[in-house]
Amino acid sequence: MLGVGAAVTLAAWNASDFATGDFQAGTFAFEGSPDGTNYALHAAGAPATLSFDAADDLSPSTTTYAPYWLRLGAGTTSDATVTVSSAGTTGTVAGLTYAMTELAADDTCNAAASGQSLIPAGTALDSVGPTSPTVSLTHAASSTDDGTAVQLCLAVTAGAGVTQGQAGGATWQFAAQSTN
Repeated sequence: MLGVGAAVTLAAWNASDFATGDFQAGTFAFEGSPDGTNYALHAAGAPATLSFDAADDLSPSTTTYAPYWLRLGAGTTSDATVTVSSAGTTGTVAGLTYAMTELAADDTCNAAASGQSLIPAGTALDSVGPTSPTVSLTHAASSTDDGTAVQLCLAVTAGAGVTQGQAGGATWQFAAQSTN
């Protein structure tokens, strides 16, 4: 009987508490657009086509321009850093070099454009220069809105080494990684 009383007394001095947590991963939607209006994620086998002005009539010392916008889509829950790299060239690109500049989303990509240089003029089409440039993207405060777009301006220049009738192309990769 004495043992039962001791067990009852000890039980009154013990207690348990429990806590639970639920977890859900965020969302990450990265998109590009050659026109600043129609955004999508473009695969390596089906890249977006840039609209360079006068790209089919190059001669030495001419430059052609094309914009490309990047953003985080609606529902994205973290910011991102985008690293630019060359995905290669096709055909003949001898004598062609380029530059890439980050512009405000509403600026015009042309000879008068000014912004932050990402890739310096004179860079070979199959390169990004000595370092891989990065662009920062910010997600929207609301899950129903898209993030603020960043416009890139690509300027391809024909040098003295361009030959009549040569044809080629370049592809760039924009790899986004969540930053928080």
